[in-house]
Amino acid sequence: MAYRRTAFAVGEWYHGYTRTIDKSRPFEQQNNIERFLETLYLANNANPIPRIPELHETYSHDEIFTIPREKQLVSIGAYCIMPTHYHILAQPLTDSGMTVFMHKLGTSFTRAYNAQNDRVGNLFVKPFRSKHVSDDAYFRRVSQYIHLNPVELFEPQWKRGIIHSPDVEAQLRSYRHSSLIDYEGNERPQRAILHPDAMALVGDSSTNLADLLEEMVEYYQFLDLDL
Repeated sequence: MAYRRTAFAVGEWYHGYTRTIDKSRPFEQQNNIERFLETLYLANNANPIPRIPELHETYSHDEIFTIPREKQLVSIGAYCIMPTHYHILAQPLTDSGMTVFMHKLGTSFTRAYNAQNDRVGNLFVKPFRSKHVSDDAYFRRVSQYIHLNPVELFEPQWKRGIIHSPDVEAQLRSYRHSSLIDYEGNERPQRAILHPDAMALVGDSSTNLADLLEEMVEYYQFLDLDL
């Protein structure tokens, strides 16, 4: 059994991430992305997650993000969903908030995915990995890294500093499965996943990709994510 070495402190920021255990690609299907986004919102609650299929008897996908939550476990500042993995920038609001939230997120989505695909067992590597965001400069860098992650879908060699398309920033800003679009001024129900105070800290994450590329390449090597 794998055990967590990281102790999560209330009020500190952490970059949490994990990938599928067999490099399967659940997030290439729109229905899975929508289910994960719904779970990302609903799991951030001290109360148990409601059964999402039953919620859909009353609520549309967009309306799910209007359901009140009594006590959030974490403050989410950024996230990105990739075909095989996901990243979340979060601050625990309770002593066990980060661990409970990530467990609820992974377990709930896995249960639904397994039922849909007639499979059993874990979907994601456990325990999830995390890095403490230790200062303001690191905070800004990690939020930029999370939002830049989809570039690899358009430019597979970008982490080596190789970009061919002149439209890569436009492609990145049109990617709907990360929180970057919420920082671009687009109003959408999924913005409710982000905590307003966290959004104020992250600020305007849109930036010149060329200016960030070298720094992000170094950061990716530092992370050693194995994703």
